[in-house]
Amino acid sequence: MPGSRPNIFDGVTDYFTELTRMRTVGMHGSADAERTHASAWVPVTDIFAVGDDLVIRVELAGVNPDDVALSFGRGALAISGTRRRDLDEDVEFHTQERFYGEFRRLITLPEDTRADQVSSVLDRGLLEITVQGALAQDAAQLIEVVERSQEPSAPAVRAEE
Repeated sequence: MPGSRPNIFDGVTDYFTELTRMRTVGMHGSADAERTHASAWVPVTDIFAVGDDLVIRVELAGVNPDDVALSFGRGALAISGTRRRDLDEDVEFHTQERFYGEFRRLITLPEDTRADQVSSVLDRGLLEITVQGALAQDAAQLIEVVERSQEPSAPAVRAEE
């Protein structure tokens, strides 16, 4: 559908889904059984400007480049993939703080962004995505707000002579 935008409530939905998953894991002790694409972990992300370019850095330590996918459409960049366990199944953890399995992140970009402006490099566990010229569009213009007088103004009517 042309002009449609991503659901602005996706982040809120993901947040509550993750809270529910964590509660279930705390009660039943099974992290993997509950994890689905809808409740995938969200990697830590920094978004900043360098000149007119928008730069997005995503922490993906331990993720193979073949397990990362970027897609662009409807004004949003989707970052998804999988962090695979590198240990045998019979390992007994004393502490486990890293997330494994599917991850995803959806980032809204300026409306006129094109796919050919987007490039990415994964280096030492840090995915850097550059959106060239994303911030080069005209800055928003301020529009003056004028207060209407207390008395309603009468329309200007000229009497015919």
